[in-house]
Amino acid sequence: MRKVVLITGASSGIGLALCKRLLLEDDELHLCLACRNMSKAEAVRAALLASHPTAEVTVVQVDVSNLQSVFQASKELKQRFQRLDYIYLNAGIMPNPHLNIKALFSGLFSRNVIHMFSTAEGLLTQDDKITADGLQEVFETNVFGHFILIRELEPLVCHSDNPSQLIWTSSRNARKSNFSLEDFQHSKGKEPYSSSKYATDLLSVALNRNFNQRGLYSSVVCPGTALTNLTYGVVSPFIWMLFMPAILLIRFFANAFTLTPYNGTEALVWLFHQKPESLNPLIKYLSATTGFGRNYITTQKMDLDEDTAEKFYQKLLELEKHVRVTIQKT
Repeated sequence: MRKVVLITGASSGIGLALCKRLLLEDDELHLCLACRNMSKAEAVRAALLASHPTAEVTVVQVDVSNLQSVFQASKELKQRFQRLDYIYLNAGIMPNPHLNIKALFSGLFSRNVIHMFSTAEGLLTQDDKITADGLQEVFETNVFGHFILIRELEPLVCHSDNPSQLIWTSSRNARKSNFSLEDFQHSKGKEPYSSSKYATDLLSVALNRNFNQRGLYSSVVCPGTALTNLTYGVVSPFIWMLFMPAILLIRFFANAFTLTPYNGTEALVWLFHQKPESLNPLIKYLSATTGFGRNYITTQKMDLDEDTAEKFYQKLLELEKHVRVTIQKT
């Protein structure tokens, strides 16, 4: 029986590279591409089937920044499938990023230069906005839309006799200092991306605590710094090209510069082969690349505690109740 893999944000960047690599690992998979733009998704589907004709590739339209879209996609998926073996929660945004030039040049001449380039700590701020659902856009896209998707798909992923895996695309940029339980949507801050990725880490831990006994396991990964539409939003491809000699040099000291989407998927593909019961829920799995271009996996203990994770999970459940009531009224 074919394994079924659902991937959000599958039409470009890390998501697209992941599709290609998974089919190289197992060309009998059923890949379901969950994308906003259906014309892009259909083009990707056609290309994947052309190179892997024995695979099964389908598409479903979903915009995780729009809860009505999430509910509709979930309904379609429950009609199509009896179970999902893997869900890669990969779609995400970093809107209107601003590079702190002063912090960049200050960091270049400090002892923290490697850490700064590896994590972008202190370098990036973003302008967030409110969605049609009345939520902060980065929070809804990167965290809450995916949370609702999981909640809706529980019948397809909760089978204690045959575990399913959730695999979140997180970041080395997930920092505790940018997250607050009192403002978990980060409406008052300037680093919603970092906050949302820390929230992802908390949610993954809480999901393991609440769902492992039902056969659902969750892990988080960081793809490293790969050149995708997201990173091109920070600086243009031309500027990245100018920086490339320095980046290739820094990569001998900082393994976070995976640079290509293919390299960035290393940890995501590695998790595809692991027994989820054997994984540590407090560990983040990082894609890494050596100065000579060799890909490998490294790990990082997440800077969080399970009590905070559970409190955040309960706040999400409360917000879920609220939005469901609101949507029913409209």
